[in-house]
Amino acid sequence: MKTILLILIGNRKQAAVQVQKVLTGWGCMIKTRLGIHDGVMENCSDEGLLILELYGDRKKMEELARKVSLVKGVASKLIDISIFDGNKVEKKLTQAKKVTRKAAKQ
Repeated sequence: MKTILLILIGNRKQAAVQVQKVLTGWGCMIKTRLGIHDGVMENCSDEGLLILELYGDRKKMEELARKVSLVKGVASKLIDISIFDGNKVEKKLTQAKKVTRKAAKQ
């Protein structure tokens, strides 16, 4: 499973410095960081999106998401994502059925 923190910055020119300060304090748990904004040079967008892959303690991840969202004009969302493995689910169901049948016989 991977834990991703999405950070949407509404006013990059004002909020980016504050967001960076928060992230610097939590840098050891940031495995991957990707920043995206529309446009370049004179057409640079004022809205930005940061995508962070986090590693470590869940409570610390939640605290990072909370602290970043305290910056004015910034929203954050913590997401857990994993690949669905139908074979693992099938094996667990089969094992559960066997346990249930065994218990019913006793």
